[in-house]
Amino acid sequence: MSKLTAKIREEIEALLPPTIFFLVTFHLIALIRELMLEGTGIPINTSLSVTIAALVLGKSVLIADMLPFINRYPDKPLIYNVVWKTVIYTIAATVIRYLESLIDCWRATGSLAEGNRKLLAETIWPHFWAIHILLIVLIICYCTMRELVRVIGRRKVMEMFFGTPPEHRP
Repeated sequence: MSKLTAKIREEIEALLPPTIFFLVTFHLIALIRELMLEGTGIPINTSLSVTIAALVLGKSVLIADMLPFINRYPDKPLIYNVVWKTVIYTIAATVIRYLESLIDCWRATGSLAEGNRKLLAETIWPHFWAIHILLIVLIICYCTMRELVRVIGRRKVMEMFFGTPPEHRP
């Protein structure tokens, strides 16, 4: 296997866990949002836009993980890194959600400033906060699992969840 192929494979393997997590999470949120908005006439996100947002956030997580300040508390109890990363990933998710909605309003109005005004005026704030709370809880779950895997080790976690691999059984 060439160096390039190995590097591509490594990148894809690193991208899969956060992308799959956010793909499931965003589709769950889209379903809940659709149920909340049933009959209101408010447009619902398409599966494609949700998938693209998950891919972007998955890659954002990988980029954030390369920043020197992301593992700010490696020697402290896990809760420090869980809370810290939850804040960072929540900010990234909020920006992505905002930009996704802003782009739709921008297209509808033809002006970025007018699109932003429309977005702020038409946002149903209780729905926004309900979805955002769900998103934060799911990000906390993700960060908790990531920190546990970091400390325990991927192999041990896989063993704990799926059992001992056949090649390691007596």
